[in-house]
This record gives sequence, C-alpha cells and structure tokens, in this order.
Amino acid sequence: MAARASDRTRFVDRFGDVTVRDLAWLLFAPDLLREGDAALARPFATSAKRDATLAWLASLDAAPQALHDHARNPRFTRLGIYAESLLRYFLAHGPAACLVAANVPLRRHRRTIGECDFLLEAANGARLHWELAVKFYLHIGNLDAPRAARLSDYVGPNLQDRFDLKHARLLTHQLALTSRAEFAVLGFEGPWQAQLFIKGRLFYHGLNGDGVAPAPEIDENHLRGWWLTAFEWREARAGAANEGRAWVVQPRMAWLASRRLDTTAAESLVAESEAIRARLEATVVPTMVAAYARDAAGGWIEESRGFIVPDDWPEQARAFAAAPL
Repeated sequence: MAARASDRTRFVDRFGDVTVRDLAWLLFAPDLLREGDAALARPFATSAKRDATLAWLASLDAAPQALHDHARNPRFTRLGIYAESLLRYFLAHGPAACLVAANVPLRRHRRTIGECDFLLEAANGARLHWELAVKFYLHIGNLDAPRAARLSDYVGPNLQDRFDLKHARLLTHQLALTSRAEFAVLGFEGPWQAQLFIKGRLFYHGLNGDGVAPAPEIDENHLRGWWLTAFEWREARAGAANEGRAWVVQPRMAWLASRRLDTTAAESLVAESEAIRARLEATVVPTMVAAYARDAAGGWIEESRGFIVPDDWPEQARAFAAAPL
C-alpha cells in the first residue's frame, strides 16, 4: 500500500512517544531505493492493514512501556540493532504480519556465512524473507563540475561505507541467503520471497541541496538532508534566518524519526545556541545536527537535519567515492 511522502510524515507526527515515533518512521518513511533489481518490502498489503497498524501504534503510544522494555536495551549501542528490535516488535505483536523467525544464522563447516534478518508470513499466506538496512549517506559528487549522481557518490559520514558497495552486498549476498543450500537444511518450509526493507536519509551539499537529482536507483521521494563544511557553517550561521532557532546535536540513536522539543528544552537550547554553534564550527568529525523552530501553536518542531563536516572532509570523501574498493 503506497502513500505519498507528506502522508507518511503525517503518520509519524501523530505519535508523541519517541520510541513509537521511531517505529512508525520505520514503517512509513519512504524507501531509499526504487523497486528494481530487488523487490521492496511492503509492511501493509492493504489499506485495512495500514489502518489497523495505525490504531495499534496509537494504543502503543498511550502505553509504550512494553515497547520500551523491548527496544531500549542498554546493549543496543548500534543504530541498526535498535532498528531491528523495533521491526521485530512490530512483526511479533502488530496486526499486519506474523513473525516466523529473526536473525537466523547460516553456517558452513561451523562458520557463520550469513544471517537472515526476518522470516515472516504475510496476511495472504506468502512467506517472506526481509533484509533490513537503515542507511545515512552524504552525496559528494563533483562540486566543481556537477554531473549525474551515481550510487558511489553517496558515502558514509565517517568514510567507512559507500552506497554502491552496500547495494551490491544486499543484492548478491543478503537477499540470496534463503536460496542457499545452507538455509534449506534448517527446515523452514518455503518457498521464501526475498525483499529489501531499506530506509534512511541522504544528505546533499548546501542548505538548498534539494535541487540535486538523485542516482537512478534511488527513489525520488527519499528523505533528504543537507551538509556544510565548518567554514560554510560559519558563513551561514551569521544569517538572520538562524534567529529564533534551536540547534541540537543528534546522537546516533536519535537519527530515525524527527523529534519535538518542549518549551523548556527549546528555550534552554536557544539560550545556549552560541556555544553550540561554536562547538560545531570547530568540529573534527562529521556531526549530525537538527534545527528546531516554533510552530503556529507555540510548540517546537524539527525543521531540518544536516551534517557539519570538517573543512578537509570533502576532499577525502571524493577520494573515497572514486576508490576501486
């Protein structure tokens, strides 16, 4: 059941609890990729299942402790593990599908060669194998001579990951796990249809990076953000448009759904904004930030997200994007 990006945002914004919002974001955020080489996972086969899930999320929002107990585990220090725990809770307790197994290891000669993220049974009886990926990449491209974007132009902020390499790994290895002989001997009755569950956000250079056309494999409705060097940040922050905004450094475990601020927290951040901006100007590692602005009702809502990167980061990123890894 497809939905417009604006509808998906509305679905997430109706919930107040942070963990419920993160789960709703996983279910309703646009996919990063187009339907193409891999089939994409669809959490809801029908509008009735979507509506039932929204009602279930609303009841969870009113009493979220069970979800907190499941997903707010101090051992979950990686964003991917946290996202997996949220999706596992939905498949185990939600109204749209039935979880068969999660994190199923495949072994050859006692060596683990892969792990199936989720095996589930859809409402129509189809047996599905979902591989989950939640990715955040910065588009580097060629800043001096713009050209059509390629997947290799999207790099992880710490330059340890690249979208083209992750894409190839997902298609050639992870989605193929349920077709291997090592899976067949585990006894899960099939056949299994492999699908990719891929969410995230892509960040483009400049505060007005929306004008960059994405690589052909990327869904045109994907979530976007921006990135600036520390020098560019110093130049931009002097503008009047920054007045009255609260800036927050986003910890990695808060990279999923947009956040809201209560009045006390927002006023405190506005008061500390100069100190926050000064720290960002001197950043030595790429740092995600969010800008909050007051809405018509007097609350504070997230307006945009972006990365502040060191001044030498773009040169390193272009080299990483071009490397034959």
